[in-house]
Amino acid sequence: MNPHLAETLHRVGRIGEGKKYYIFTFGCQMNEHDTETMAAILDMTGYTPAVTAEEADLVILNTCAVRKKPEDKAASLLGRFSALKKENENLVIAVGGCMSQQPDLATYIKERFRHVDLIFGTHAMSRLPALIEQAQRGTGTVVDINEDYPDREGLPVAHGSSLHAWLPIIYGCDNFCSYCIVPYVRGRERSRKMENILDEAKYLAKMGYLEITLLGQNVNSYGLDLPEGYDFADLLSEMQKIERLKRIRFMTSHPKDLSPKLIKTVAAGDKICEHFHLPVQAGSNRILEKMNRRYTRETYLELVESIKSSVPGVSITTDIMVGFPGETEEDFKETADLVERAYFDSAFAFIYSPRKKTAAARLKDNLSYAEKERRLSYLNEIQQRISIEINESMVNSVVEVLVEGPSKSNPEMQTGRTRTNKLVHFPGSEDLTGCLMPVKIDEAQTWSLIGKTAASIK
Repeated sequence: MNPHLAETLHRVGRIGEGKKYYIFTFGCQMNEHDTETMAAILDMTGYTPAVTAEEADLVILNTCAVRKKPEDKAASLLGRFSALKKENENLVIAVGGCMSQQPDLATYIKERFRHVDLIFGTHAMSRLPALIEQAQRGTGTVVDINEDYPDREGLPVAHGSSLHAWLPIIYGCDNFCSYCIVPYVRGRERSRKMENILDEAKYLAKMGYLEITLLGQNVNSYGLDLPEGYDFADLLSEMQKIERLKRIRFMTSHPKDLSPKLIKTVAAGDKICEHFHLPVQAGSNRILEKMNRRYTRETYLELVESIKSSVPGVSITTDIMVGFPGETEEDFKETADLVERAYFDSAFAFIYSPRKKTAAARLKDNLSYAEKERRLSYLNEIQQRISIEINESMVNSVVEVLVEGPSKSNPEMQTGRTRTNKLVHFPGSEDLTGCLMPVKIDEAQTWSLIGKTAASIK
C-alpha cells in the first residue's frame, strides 16, 4: 500500500463506518480513474457506495477544468446541493479535481457555495481520509490544493468494470499548448517505472480483466523523464507478453511525439488494438502555431497516412477546436479540409473556452459565439457523413467484439466494442458478457453498428 495513505488511514481510522458516499465525475479518463481511486480509499475507511446522492453522507464532485461547460455543470450541481445540506446538516460536500486545483476557482467555490465542506486538488489523493475527517468536524471549509506531487504508487483502485481497466502510465504534461490548463492542474510529466506498470497489468490480467487502457495526457512522452532509456513503444512490447490479457488500448497521443517505432509496434502487436486517438485541434498552420502544437497540417496528414498504410483496418479519432482566438474563415476552411483528407472515424469537436493562466487567454477574440456555433455545426456535419461512410464500408464484414453486457436502450440486445473501438449491438443472452464474439455487421449507423453473432472465438 502507498505509505502516505497507510499512515493517514492508521491515524484517522474507520471514519466512514456506517456511512455512504456518492461521487459525480466530470471530464477525461484520468478523472474516471481518479474517481475509482477515491472510491477504493473511501471503502477502506468504512464508507459504502450510495445509489443516489440524496441517501449519501458524503458527496464528492470530481471536477474538470479543460472547458467552461463542465465547470458550469459542476457549479449547477453545487447549487442544488444546498437543499441536501439543509435536509442533512451532517452531510459532507466535497469538491475535488482540476477545478479545485486552481486557487482562483477554489476561492470562488469557497465563497460562492458556503455549504461546501472540503475543497481538494489533484495531488491530495493520499491525504483524502484525513481531509474528510477534518471536514466531518464542521469547523469551516477545509482546503488542500498543495502543489506537491506525492507518490501515487500503491494507491488502491475500485475498478468500475470487471472486463476493462484504466491504467495510468504517466501523470501531468510538459507541452503547454497555449489554450490548455492541464500542466497547471496536473503538474509536469512524471512517468511511472515500467516494472510497476507491468506488475499492475499482470495483476489485472490475473484478476480476469481482458482489456487495459494505458492512460496519460500524452502517452507518447512516456519514459522520456526516466534514466532507464525505454519509451512508450518498449512498454507496449512488454505488455504484449502478459498472459490472459487480450486487448491493450492507449490514450491520448500527441502528434508531435508519435514515432515510426510506435506505429511499427502497434502494427506488430496482436494484443494492441488498432485505434489511435490523435487530437489535431486545428487544420491551419497559423492557428497550430498560435496553439503551440509544434506540428504542421502537412506533418499531421503524413502521420495519418503512415498509420493507415502500416496498420490495416486502423481507426483514427481526433479532437478539434473551433473558434480559437484569431481564427479566420480561411483558417476554418483549412480545418474542414483536413477533416476531409484525414477521414477520421469520429471526431470530438468543441468550441474554444478561454482558461485563466494560459497564453491563449490573453489573445484577442473577435469572433461571435453564433459564428463559432455555425462552424462547429458545419464541422460536425462533415464528420457525421464520413463516420457513416466508414461504418457502411463494414457491412457484411465479421468483427471481433468484446461483449460488455445488455444494451441500455434495449435489454434484448448485447453491446460490445471492436478492436477499433466501434460500438456494436447484436441480439444475444447476458451470459455472453466477457466473451470475445465474432459478429457479422448487417447495418451501419453513424455512431454504432448492428449485427449478429457468427461463431465463437477462443
